[in-house]
Amino acid sequence: MALGAIHHGEVPIAARTLASHVRSRVEGMGVFGPIADGEGLTLLVALAKEAAAPAEYRLEWDERKKGVFVSLVMADRWLSESIESHLVEHGDKMEELLDDELVEVGYFDLGGAAIEHIEHFRSDDRLFTFRALVPLGEQMDNAEAVDLTTRLMLGFEACFRQLGDMEGGEGEE
Repeated sequence: MALGAIHHGEVPIAARTLASHVRSRVEGMGVFGPIADGEGLTLLVALAKEAAAPAEYRLEWDERKKGVFVSLVMADRWLSESIESHLVEHGDKMEELLDDELVEVGYFDLGGAAIEHIEHFRSDDRLFTFRALVPLGEQMDNAEAVDLTTRLMLGFEACFRQLGDMEGGEGEE
């Protein structure tokens, strides 16, 4: 199911448990395509439902930053560029668009911290990635962490679905 290499490393049990609970919550919502447990540092993989090219939403453990990231990953340069072009054309900032969606899913009502930076890069395994750190600190093993992570994942999907060719290959006019 995964698009590229999944790197192996030590992942805290709390992070895997968090991903399992998030999967249970989002699986029946119809927001994502098929959802699977990840391998290695990838905790969870959910296919983007209607993107013009294969893309995945993931929960990933970053050993260096000791945190969980929500990410959108794709191998197709054209799909990544369609998102970038949309942002440039409309003068939008990803963080502001994400904030709007996080309001809609009730993320801030739970006390979730604003996402100040969405990283965008091409990984060593040639995958285009947009990702944001889930602001959990060391608290990954409670219901609040599951709620915040679930809502951030839903907000991330809602934000990116509207950009470029992430929805059925038809960019917004």
